[in-house]
Amino acid sequence: MFSRSRPLLRLLAEIPADVAVVKRAFHATPSRAKAQLLDGKRISREILTELRSEIDAWHAIGRKKPHLSVVLVGNNPASLSYVGNKLKAAKSAGITSETIRLPESISQSDLLSLLESLNTNRNVDGILVQFPLPPHISERAVCDTVSPQKDVDGFHVESMGHLCQGKEGFYPCTPLGIMELLKRSGVDTFGKNAVVCGRSKNVGMPTAMLMHADGCGDATTTICHRHTPNKQMRAFVGLADILITAVGQPGLITADMVRDGVVVVDVGITRRFDSAKNAFVLKGDVDFEGVSQKASFITPVPGGVGPMTVCMLIKNTFTAARKLRGYKEREAAEESISDYDREIRTTIRLDNAQHQQHRSGIELYDQFDQQPHFVTNT
Repeated sequence: MFSRSRPLLRLLAEIPADVAVVKRAFHATPSRAKAQLLDGKRISREILTELRSEIDAWHAIGRKKPHLSVVLVGNNPASLSYVGNKLKAAKSAGITSETIRLPESISQSDLLSLLESLNTNRNVDGILVQFPLPPHISERAVCDTVSPQKDVDGFHVESMGHLCQGKEGFYPCTPLGIMELLKRSGVDTFGKNAVVCGRSKNVGMPTAMLMHADGCGDATTTICHRHTPNKQMRAFVGLADILITAVGQPGLITADMVRDGVVVVDVGITRRFDSAKNAFVLKGDVDFEGVSQKASFITPVPGGVGPMTVCMLIKNTFTAARKLRGYKEREAAEESISDYDREIRTTIRLDNAQHQQHRSGIELYDQFDQQPHFVTNT
């Protein structure tokens, strides 16, 4: 019987002579099939179809269809395109929408006044302000003016606080889309090494939070950013089971940096002119052709994360409508579970995990958790 603790050479020596062909095959480096695509387009269509069924059922019992108000400042071509995609998705899911177009010269105070009026408008369920905004307008002031109850982009400081605390609320759409994409593609994140390149407040940071959060990603998560030395970044990336890049730097990640079987989620998007095609093309952070030869799963750019971001926006809008109209989403049985019961279930799951991997003296709860639990070998 083979023992996992024996050295590889000893294992090879134990192979009988009559299966020498197997021994040679074992030594050979097999050619790896190209990575499977994490198809955000297909999965987002599935989600929108599911949402359409739920919204139609909601409307059939006399409730008003959810309504999304989109505020667009200026005439940025990319913003116009993004807004168009969001409105198209809203329509396909059965959500009504409107676009409020404003001149680039609008003052911050006038924009905030408009948002306040949308906050109090009972016909509006979700509010989205398309970024970027002109330099004279503070994006943080805009985010925090939108009512947390209608903050379907998940950018309000209260929404971010709920994310940090693991409380129910609206989370940023791109991180939500990434987690849903991994889940529906059968990618297990539990206990894996996850590396997030980029620490933006709307993508990188909340993605890292969801990846490591108890009951969500449950991964060991590392964040790399502009001040991470290149040598260290390469070392971290090389250890990643799951790599998420959100930098906006084409060619940042190359095949020599990643391990075989890595799962790659490329959030980066840069518009560049391709002389061979004589047209502008969208580039991600990852050298797709090279890395896809080593990865097990990889997102394309475009068609990976982008569609997932949009469908999470639509999902958040429907959730906002249900909450604003007093609709109870959860069944009574789920609501009856107390916080104490949830904590006990989490403890049991963590205890089961430690029996599989004996680690002496490691605290499985966070340092400031109320009931720390230490693992010791017996």
